[in-house]
Amino acid sequence: MAYPKMLRVRQRFDGPRVADVASAVRAELGRIGVAQRIRPGETVAITAGSRGITNIAPILRAVVGVLRELGADPFLVPAMGSHGGATADGQRQVLESYGITASSTGAPIRSSMDVVRVGDTEDGIPVYFDRNAHGADHVAVVGRVKPHTGFCGEIESGLMKMMMIGLGKQAGASIYHRAIVQHSFDRIIRTVGRLILARCPIAFGLAILENGYDETAKIEAVPPDLFESREKELLRLAKQWMPKLPFDRADLLIVDQIGKNISGAGMDTNVIGRKHVTDGSNGQPRITRVFARELTPETHGNAAGIGLADFTTTRLVRSMDYHATVVNCVTATHPAAAVTPVHFETDRAVIDAALSTVGLQPPEECRILRIRNTLQVADVDVSETYQSELAGRDDLEVIGPAREMPFDASGNLLPFAGA
Repeated sequence: MAYPKMLRVRQRFDGPRVADVASAVRAELGRIGVAQRIRPGETVAITAGSRGITNIAPILRAVVGVLRELGADPFLVPAMGSHGGATADGQRQVLESYGITASSTGAPIRSSMDVVRVGDTEDGIPVYFDRNAHGADHVAVVGRVKPHTGFCGEIESGLMKMMMIGLGKQAGASIYHRAIVQHSFDRIIRTVGRLILARCPIAFGLAILENGYDETAKIEAVPPDLFESREKELLRLAKQWMPKLPFDRADLLIVDQIGKNISGAGMDTNVIGRKHVTDGSNGQPRITRVFARELTPETHGNAAGIGLADFTTTRLVRSMDYHATVVNCVTATHPAAAVTPVHFETDRAVIDAALSTVGLQPPEECRILRIRNTLQVADVDVSETYQSELAGRDDLEVIGPAREMPFDASGNLLPFAGA
């Protein structure tokens, strides 16, 4: 089958960059007066999540450093719901794969799936909280603020969700996702978050925002009484700075890597346009077929989100940890995210099959995009069929000549090269 030639395009994104994350952390914790909140000898549980956040280990190390200078006794707790196969060892391994260890951060990791029931919401929803965090004198909620992959609202992924889903462990994550079916994500995150703030020792939050180049764009400390109001404002910034594809239509999108370190949905649905629960605002982009090629090593076989793709490779299917994938997707009440797509042994066979399903246009006239993953879309391979749309785009730069898709002797694409 003939394919169109591909061009490498570099996107220009707006958004700031934090040059020194450790200094930013110190300045922010000083700004909100953490020294007046935490006394010598007090224990502080610091959340560490399951996302691949840029600079997360240095950020956590800086938080630990500030707390130790105050004479406090900090420790880390995995805050990741049912991830890591919903086991304490699995969650510790997830953190270690991100370089989050006792030696890299200066604080021990206390990993457990045990929870405390701290009360019920006004809708009768039980609220659970990590037992180790609940037993600490204080809890520091550290997490990235970004658009959610499944839900739209004023508050999506961030500090409130980290308290609710992350520190709720599997027990909390399961009941909250089920409750969302009857109520709404917005109601559950607000009612659960407010109860946790009222009954658990939350000392402060540290919100992390990233730009379109997968760099740290902003670090902001947030007092607990401002979590709800400030997170709405930070989410607006995160949406403004988030990465996106260069075009909002494609016959085929090739995604080299998916994984939990990339996105909670394996690949960010805000980038590929495939949210499974929406408020009707998720109209772009429109991708006819999605081909997911590989799992990241950091996802430890968890292929949650593979069901968002139309096609995949047999090698990806073989690398799946079925149990970890299903536990995660069932807990999130999104079983379709674990469904195995059509798969073939080679990339060439997948592309041939995918292009045979996109309409009447010949394969060589199809619009094809290829990215490394949904976090790294500054550089994108685009088919020559986009040539007319490249003209006049100040935010796009063609950085290489048109070339054939690079296959090896086995019929598989060579790795996505470059920045």
